[in-house]
Amino acid sequence: MVETEINIDFDVDKVRKDFPIVSSEVHGKQLVYFDNAATTHKPSIVVDSLEKYYFEQNSNIHRAVHRLSIVGTELYENARDIAASFINAYSRKELIFTRGTTESINLVAYSWGNNFLSPGDEILITEMEHHANIVPWQLLCERIGCKLKVARITDKGDIDLESFDSLLSEKTKLVAVVHVSNTLGTINDVKRVCKRAKEFGAKVLIDGAQAVQHIPVDVRDIGCDFYAFSGHKLYGPTGIGFLWGKESILEDIPPFISGGDMIKKVSFNGTTFNDLPYKFEAGTPSIAPAIGMGAAFRYVNDLGIMSIQKYENSLHSYLKTRLAEIEGIRLIGESDTQTSVCSFVFDNIHHNDIGTMLDLKGIAVRTGHHCTQPLMERMGINGTTRVSLSFYNTRQEIDYFIDSLNKVLRVLN
Repeated sequence: MVETEINIDFDVDKVRKDFPIVSSEVHGKQLVYFDNAATTHKPSIVVDSLEKYYFEQNSNIHRAVHRLSIVGTELYENARDIAASFINAYSRKELIFTRGTTESINLVAYSWGNNFLSPGDEILITEMEHHANIVPWQLLCERIGCKLKVARITDKGDIDLESFDSLLSEKTKLVAVVHVSNTLGTINDVKRVCKRAKEFGAKVLIDGAQAVQHIPVDVRDIGCDFYAFSGHKLYGPTGIGFLWGKESILEDIPPFISGGDMIKKVSFNGTTFNDLPYKFEAGTPSIAPAIGMGAAFRYVNDLGIMSIQKYENSLHSYLKTRLAEIEGIRLIGESDTQTSVCSFVFDNIHHNDIGTMLDLKGIAVRTGHHCTQPLMERMGINGTTRVSLSFYNTRQEIDYFIDSLNKVLRVLN
């Protein structure tokens, strides 16, 4: 047996008390939640902030002089401030609230792509992208007549830098790359991606949906033009997300959705749009989820993203070591730079069967293509079993999972 002690200054037992759901049962078994890449659980502070808003502060924002509206507006805008600080934005004006990473990417595709791309221009992505960072660009290419180029990845699950570099040219106007792969766990060198893209004058969008909750993110240091991420993967509510964009670019592009609150003046002769970031936030926003995200950011900041990263890396390393003990397993994604995710397959055993039987033991994993069907095709498989970790997981849970997986395999083999 591998040593189960952990020499990391991180009080996981204390942290777990902040997440009541992790002490619940499924099918009469203690829940082991290993589906964090799909969505994370919410600490009590987030749920409490939502309850407090609805019970004590509920009001529409930006539109009234009464007390409740003023309080709601302050809480909402405070969440923007802490989000901007979290990724080291140049200005709070650059943080736009959206419904999530998918909407953020679509905002760029429509507002920037429709207005700044021309027939024959090229967009460069990679084989490991989530569907949310593929389909919007395919639709944009159909609308505009530009071309989508795809850089290969290696068998280990890294971007093939030779392939990537060979596809860059003066025709490349946008590079869109995932920061951390939701299927492989690969941490891409997005700083290098940006440096190379800039040599050809291309803009860069980073899909950060799987990054901000695991590793420090500094958009200034990365050098990108857009950075998209979601709230519910960062211990916040669903239905809230963010697009960061350089102020100079956002100033030059039109709104994605129009309506109220994103205007300065409306007449039948024309409309003057509001200042950033409100130009891109039409209608009544997701007020409560934004306030909940403010609480989630504060919670993560109190723990410290570096402490989180160190603890999660130790869990990930331990999980890979334990998985390697299992005969017949094949890990999908073995980059030297990974975090939080382990995907695997077995010959002649369907991943859904594994996931279903693990569920009966109280273990939640994700099975299928993980919204990365082109990646599955590249790897020659139709899906995987995916274990994705968070800082409220433990080595004891990993041990229970390994023991349960071995029992499942004895039944299925």
